[in-house]
Amino acid sequence: MKIKIFSLIDWIMLLCVLLLAALGIVFIYSSAINQQGVLVTNEYVKQIIWTSLGIVLLFFAAVCDYRNYERYIVYIFGFLIFLLVITRLFGKTVNGAKSWIGIGDFGIQPAEFGKVVYILFLGWYFHKSEAFEKRNRFFIGLAIMLFTMGLILIQPDLGTSSVYIPIFFFMCFSAGIPLTYIIWTLSFGMLTIFIAILPVWQDQIASHTYAILSVLTDSRLRVLFTAGLGAITLIGFLGKLFFKHNQYYYWITYVSSILFFAMVCSLGVAKVLKPYQIQRLIIFLDPYTDRQGAGWNIIQSKTAIGAGGLFGKGFLRGTQSHLRFLPEQSTDFIFSILSEEAGFLGGLGVFVLYFVLMFRMILIIRRTTNRFGYYVACGILGMFFFHFTVNIGMVMGIMPITGIPLLFISYGGSSMWTAMFCVGLMMSINYRHFAFMNQESVWGG
Repeated sequence: MKIKIFSLIDWIMLLCVLLLAALGIVFIYSSAINQQGVLVTNEYVKQIIWTSLGIVLLFFAAVCDYRNYERYIVYIFGFLIFLLVITRLFGKTVNGAKSWIGIGDFGIQPAEFGKVVYILFLGWYFHKSEAFEKRNRFFIGLAIMLFTMGLILIQPDLGTSSVYIPIFFFMCFSAGIPLTYIIWTLSFGMLTIFIAILPVWQDQIASHTYAILSVLTDSRLRVLFTAGLGAITLIGFLGKLFFKHNQYYYWITYVSSILFFAMVCSLGVAKVLKPYQIQRLIIFLDPYTDRQGAGWNIIQSKTAIGAGGLFGKGFLRGTQSHLRFLPEQSTDFIFSILSEEAGFLGGLGVFVLYFVLMFRMILIIRRTTNRFGYYVACGILGMFFFHFTVNIGMVMGIMPITGIPLLFISYGGSSMWTAMFCVGLMMSINYRHFAFMNQESVWGG
């Protein structure tokens, strides 16, 4: 048995991961210091333990041949579904979501680990379905995503479930699914949410009535407008059916169907989401309309980031965190503490480390010729990109607060182990990047 450790490990990726994890431990420690300089929690100790175990998990994932997962992933995915159901029925409630299972103080978040299983399962599906018609491949994959997300949404855990969306679309793109399908679905989803929240935005943030929005607030106008869109969609579809070579009808159907289905489905979204929940999603547009409520988190986070300046206030000298102004400061808003104490340059360092990490992932994706590994690597890249973009945007006040952690830096064992395992998977894919199965394995022969 021959283990080529120097070929197996991507040392640049490993260095980025270790530096990010070290930054996380340092600023989790800072977040635990109160105004009197007293350490009020031992979260940093737990983070050290989770990081150490995560590094072991990373090496384990790198050493194991990722191609073996393809044989058993259907059963593993079935077990994930079972765990999500059990979590919803018997899990512990944390921050309003029943998303944890465990004994005593020890608990895990199945939806976090589920990201890896979901990526592997979609990779298996897209690999095995390459002979299928692209439309069928897309819609079956979409059904898998919606089913898995639905089990997480009913916990309810909007933040974690949202990560499954970019994973799916990154893997769809890598699988050669036509952009028209991807753009239609994305546009429909975003427009549905946009239409659902517009009336709340008008009442609670804009504080002004816009005549154009009466088509959403007046039930009769809404019915007429929706019926008109439905008629246009039907006419476009019939025109496309009878005049197959005329793309004019195709694009009429394409655009009008997005608007029609978004108008219909937005009614369901508006009923499921309460006004205060919608407000939390849009409060970033003007947090000062509810400065003591939903806008408090964003205001304090932006204050902390702005106060850091170029070089920061210095380690343990931040005021927003030590005066306990920042909520969830060791998890969702850890970047705010880092920016206040390490300044713009410290934040820039995090950006650079993440950029290098994801750039290495892109190189691995371009190098691999194994289709299963290619799909899995694209899914992992999508997950990291989404976590980074949304968390940084959230703490800067340019995106909604959704509870997405900053991988490797935010406090939490489940997210740390998931991220570490994914990096190990990328190293395993990189080492075994050829398509054929008789390549020398680290396990031998």
